[in-house]
Amino acid sequence: MNTKTKVLVIGANGQLGSVLIGALQKKFGIENVIGSDLKKKEDFHGIFEIADATNQERIQELVSKYNITQIYHLAAILSARGEENPLQTWDINMKTLFTVLEVSRLNTIDRVFFPSSIAVFGTGAPLKNTPNNAYLDPATVYGMSKAAGENWAQYYFLKYGLDVRSLRYPGVIGYQSLPGGGTTDYAVDIYHKAVLNEEFVCFLKEDTTLPMIFMDDTIRATLELMDAPKEDIKIRTSYNVAGISFSPAEVVAEIRKLYPDFKVKYEPDFRQDIAASWPKTIDDSAAAKDWGWKPEYNLEMITQTMIQKLKEKYKTGSKNLETLLF
Repeated sequence: MNTKTKVLVIGANGQLGSVLIGALQKKFGIENVIGSDLKKKEDFHGIFEIADATNQERIQELVSKYNITQIYHLAAILSARGEENPLQTWDINMKTLFTVLEVSRLNTIDRVFFPSSIAVFGTGAPLKNTPNNAYLDPATVYGMSKAAGENWAQYYFLKYGLDVRSLRYPGVIGYQSLPGGGTTDYAVDIYHKAVLNEEFVCFLKEDTTLPMIFMDDTIRATLELMDAPKEDIKIRTSYNVAGISFSPAEVVAEIRKLYPDFKVKYEPDFRQDIAASWPKTIDDSAAAKDWGWKPEYNLEMITQTMIQKLKEKYKTGSKNLETLLF
């Protein structure tokens, strides 16, 4: 009987996947982690398989080929991009999830990770200190797909005993790549513009406060959740997790400590309406109580790290922002 952990990461090219792959390789060994996506990035290091997550036969093939025991399902169309084609977004986000859940059920996969989002919250949830059990009435198709996904994750646990675990991510900030179409994208792009000495045009109002989390905290939270004993996971929809809440104006103030002449314009677009429906602060006490979650990075630490890492990245020749896109 194979008892070795073998991990399949679906959506390995994304903002989260591209970083999580490295953490999983370090934890389980590079030979035990298989990345998959619609295409392979030139700089990918490790085992990679091209796969369309809407194709259940292909995902089944990979699970059988590598004796997979854990699946991290990260593939999705995000909030802002999803609003450009709502029906396609719903179809892809739900179809890929059902593929993973069914393959996992049929192959008795040990653990499945499904990322949710603060996009599941709408006007029915309190904007401040939003609790884990708040009413969900999302304002975007992306949020609708995540809210439905949470319920399907719980359903597969209750009906089939499938150990599906989930986190509701706030805006994720990382220097490794640019996000792929989320409403919190500004909090990454703004650091790139500062390092490049370019003016930043913000698509949110300067006082729009949203929950954010640094990539290092995001990866640690994900691994800690997946490492927790099964009996400690009390919530089978999704856990709130939070790092720190801030507004664009607060980020600008931190950046100007290092770049006093940094220029910013505010030109709110449709993403402002999406952001207005989301919480300002998150209550993640359930995650703290059940499996010991605690963030480490504040805004000052995030800003210093982002600036330092991006300066190093651009110094090595990646001047073009497009080269950082996944």
